[in-house]
Amino acid sequence: MIPFNAPAVVGNESEYMQSAMSSGKLCGDGDFTRRCQQWLEHRFGCPKVLLTPSCTASLEMAAILLDLKSGDEVIMPSFTFVSTANAFVLRGATVVFVDVRQDTLNLDENKIEAAITSRTKAIVAVHYAGVSCDMDAIMALADKYGLKVVEDAAQAVMSTWKGKPLGSIGHIGCFSFHETKNYTAGGEGGATLINDRLLIERAEIIREKGTNRSQFFRGQVDKYTWRDLGSSYLMSDLQAAYLWAQLEIADRINQQRLRLWLRYYHALTPLVERGRLVLPVQPEGCQHNAHMFAIRLRDAEERSALIDWLKDAEILAVFHYIPLHTSPAGQRFGRFHGEDEVTTRESERLLRLPLFYNLSDNNQQTVINSLLSFFY
Repeated sequence: MIPFNAPAVVGNESEYMQSAMSSGKLCGDGDFTRRCQQWLEHRFGCPKVLLTPSCTASLEMAAILLDLKSGDEVIMPSFTFVSTANAFVLRGATVVFVDVRQDTLNLDENKIEAAITSRTKAIVAVHYAGVSCDMDAIMALADKYGLKVVEDAAQAVMSTWKGKPLGSIGHIGCFSFHETKNYTAGGEGGATLINDRLLIERAEIIREKGTNRSQFFRGQVDKYTWRDLGSSYLMSDLQAAYLWAQLEIADRINQQRLRLWLRYYHALTPLVERGRLVLPVQPEGCQHNAHMFAIRLRDAEERSALIDWLKDAEILAVFHYIPLHTSPAGQRFGRFHGEDEVTTRESERLLRLPLFYNLSDNNQQTVINSLLSFFY
């Protein structure tokens, strides 16, 4: 079976994890954590990056930093992972879902303003498939209405908007290093990017269970105490060691994924010309990171038929999110503003093809041949 995904293995993971085990410090903020955080800060021009156990944890940190309370509202797309909404619902906020653009499946920037009320506190920009939302428009709206912007850049490490790294544009950015992402911390992992310097000190406290423990270890205070809300949001140094092996060759991983992505694109373009499917779009100003290659079929029935066809060929291709606003919890904790013109329709015909760093050319060609034989 050709899997949909396989975690990237680049060669030095075992050596670095052994080094971390020998260091006598496996908990958070060890040597490998510092290396990763400094690399991310330098690469993405971010004032402060804090590694976390997951992108879910990073989103929860962001929600605490926003000081949300019951009755507050947060605008986001419905076509996203449940953690995007859960983080804010946990703080008592109501999530307001807005329709997505047909080309990118990102939050439709032209429909955000109509959803803003006196209770709106933040906009969550989810960069689907590593393709940027229109961050100029979103940041302009945030400035106009005094809102915070959280970038859910779980899929967008190494992607850019007009040359600026995603995750570094909003007030807070959230990365994922889950095993399904381009770079992994050995299965789970994340990072919180603090782009508003006024939030840095509090972010460190929230991440350290609500204490000023980080300041204590830097010698800034003689003891640490409970200062604020918080939780255990530190990535272990063992995970950071695995991640460091990947960040060391981040550009090589990125280029290999882009090569595979382009190979799919060129091979399947004739099907677009025949009107058989829709390929991914990269709008002007966006540079994606080849996080996924998602095609869109005629409808849900054709998608199911193709999934079965590929499965018979021992190829695993999968669809993606069920829109959150259609779920029981989505209806309980949120509401959809305006008309659902794109979200549900497009989600029902989207299919993701195998794409991962160690995917061989031979296996990718098998996928391509199977797809072409289905349509021809």
